Amino acid sequence: MRAPAPSERAAGAAFAQGAIGRLLPLSLPMRFFGAAALFHVVAWVALGLGAPQVPRFAGGIGWPLAALHALTLGVLAMSAIGAALQLMPVATRQPLRSRRAVRVVWWLYAPGVAALVAAMALQQPVATAIAALPVAAGLTVFGVLLARNLAGVRGTMPGVRTMGWLALASLAVALTSALGMLATWAGVAAWPREGLLMLHIVCAVFGFMGLLALGFSNILVPMFALGPVPAERRQLGVAAWAAVALVLATAVAVDLLPRLALVAGVIAAAAAAGIHLRAMRRVLREGMRRELGGSFCLVRAGWAGLVLALALGLWWALDPLPQARLTTALVACALLGWLASFLFGILQRIVPFLTSMHLAGTRRRAPTPSSLTDERWLTLHRWCHGAALAALAVGIAFDDTLAVRLAAVLGATGAVGFAVFLALVWVKSRSARSGAA
Repeated sequence: MRAPAPSERAAGAAFAQGAIGRLLPLSLPMRFFGAAALFHVVAWVALGLGAPQVPRFAGGIGWPLAALHALTLGVLAMSAIGAALQLMPVATRQPLRSRRAVRVVWWLYAPGVAALVAAMALQQPVATAIAALPVAAGLTVFGVLLARNLAGVRGTMPGVRTMGWLALASLAVALTSALGMLATWAGVAAWPREGLLMLHIVCAVFGFMGLLALGFSNILVPMFALGPVPAERRQLGVAAWAAVALVLATAVAVDLLPRLALVAGVIAAAAAAGIHLRAMRRVLREGMRRELGGSFCLVRAGWAGLVLALALGLWWALDPLPQARLTTALVACALLGWLASFLFGILQRIVPFLTSMHLAGTRRRAPTPSSLTDERWLTLHRWCHGAALAALAVGIAFDDTLAVRLAAVLGATGAVGFAVFLALVWVKSRSARSGAA
């Protein structure tokens, strides 16, 4: 394999150069990250309260559904919104057209998610449908903001842009299917539940959040590892295979193709994951920064979770009557094993990094990201996160309520540790600003 060109290394190392003018005020992304940290605690607590139903959860309103949406909407999507609105303008080299719209997203989305999770926990279908409206509106405004930013780019980052467009298309389908299910719950319409549910899970988890994770990896991993940016043809290859997988899964969900076509969809997704993981391996192998700390242990665990989730997906596609525990294991592996592990590994890096960049313009010698990071709380989070995943796997595999409750306790403890880490970064940034003033 050829050695990376100097321009490739420079692209990985100098991603954020000249980005100060395109950064949002620190309070805007931090409020999304802080809310995600709080919903992380809520998700584990709700999981523990609904522990008896978790291993065989097959839908229905209650604590397990509240835990699921606290994780997907409150943690993963909340973080994705904060990261995308902060990082995409830096990557595309053009600022967002409206900071006021970012605040609109926040005031629609965050309270809406809180109300939605509460309504699900209290088993109130009508209240759930009402609470979903501001959530959908907030995600729509976010999608418009991101689309306008992507549309203004010409000739640069075709791979990241393509994955961004696919993520937005998946978000639109996920929202449409969610509103269809809510209309059915509220008695307004009667849509086929199984197809809508499959469409919602695939497009929300693997389409929207999954493609954002893959796309931003091409920016963030080279930046932190000081390694070569993956070749555009590889990035476009990942996007193409992911698009094929999404189209096949959508066609099965709406009964245009037989269930067996899901096998081809999983194979296409595996091809996308294989190309992506090979590219990431090259970035880490040839990067100039070798010691990436515990955060990249979580990132690597997330990549392993992606492989395992695809293996479970293939099993699910080949089984004509998959058991509820297999479905639960697949969703849990994709959300917690892959996306949450990757997300928390990246947030441990990106939050102190962005804070340091903001402080660079306020004082002669800004604090370094490492000086803003308290590793003790991050170590607590990593160990608890890993132990919680192991306990949850045992609980699902053996239909063991006690193991699920243990997972909830461990996960909530780790979530508190991560929240303290974020709070300390914010306190140190305020202290640094006060000292500069």
